[in-house]
Amino acid sequence: MSMSVGSDSGDDGAMCDINTTPLIDVMLVLLIMFIITIPVMTHAVKLDMPRPTDAPPPPVRPEVIDIEIDFDGTVVWNGTPVGLDSLESYFRQESQKDPQPELHLRADKRARYGTVAVVLASAQRNRMQKIGFVNVSEFRE
Repeated sequence: MSMSVGSDSGDDGAMCDINTTPLIDVMLVLLIMFIITIPVMTHAVKLDMPRPTDAPPPPVRPEVIDIEIDFDGTVVWNGTPVGLDSLESYFRQESQKDPQPELHLRADKRARYGTVAVVLASAQRNRMQKIGFVNVSEFRE
């Protein structure tokens, strides 16, 4: 890098050289930061990932039990009318199965809340876990 001290040539033009001192300072700071952070990034965590050849077993679809409650309080188990006392024994039998069946409860919109609550309480007492409400009234004409 050259510098003109005197005005021998008589040329008063601006100096067009780039000052590289700040650039070198920034580069040195970045180099120090990389030297400090690279050992942190090289630490490895051992994970036991599943092998690509180990395929998961195919999912077993549980049995579906349709329970309908009519407006007059009649409880229908898969198309067969049942009483509340026999419903308890059905729930007890089905809760022992593996996988446990799903209950699809269809209550008529005019059915009493008390009847629906008794059926749900009976299912809960017998440890039925998969209970769903089905609404088909909007699909009927």
